[in-house]
Amino acid sequence: MNLAAALHPEGLAAPRAVELPATMEAFLAQVQRRAFRVAEMGLGNADDALDAVQDAMLRLHQHYRQHPAQEWSPLFWGILRRRITDLQRRRKVRSIVVGWLRGAGEDGEDGPVWEPVDVLADPAREIAGRAAYADLSRAVRALPRRQREAFMLRMLEGFDVAATARAMGCSGGSVKTHLSRAMEALRHKLEDWK
Repeated sequence: MNLAAALHPEGLAAPRAVELPATMEAFLAQVQRRAFRVAEMGLGNADDALDAVQDAMLRLHQHYRQHPAQEWSPLFWGILRRRITDLQRRRKVRSIVVGWLRGAGEDGEDGPVWEPVDVLADPAREIAGRAAYADLSRAVRALPRRQREAFMLRMLEGFDVAATARAMGCSGGSVKTHLSRAMEALRHKLEDWK
């Protein structure tokens, strides 16, 4: 992953051409891996990310399958964004309640988090890739919520400003402002990867 190229403002100038899927199932198959990565960055937990993506896919299929194919992507990312926010809020409330209950003397340790192994042919490349992904993930998670959403939708998903604005529920100018601030913060935090 070349982070310098991904964070360069010229990357915004050329939106990628995406062929519209013929069926809802094809769309969901096309977007599932990227959606999981976005949810994992937002939630920091693979299990919660999988739940969020599955719920977003189910809701899109149940409520919007009759909509035209060009509307599926902004609708899906909007649903996923709201699901991630809901899980973050629920986690915060749970941690407050559990922290208060554990104040009575329990040790409060959680078990280990299992992460699936990603098998690559070159161990050095695997280590560098994981380090780059971990640094990018931490930096993106540290962004304010709206900046994080703008970055993920514009840079990782490749949405144009109008589609990002629809998915985020704001104006195009707000998308540009959030993205500009996110890019500046990420450039500063990820200088070592240039």
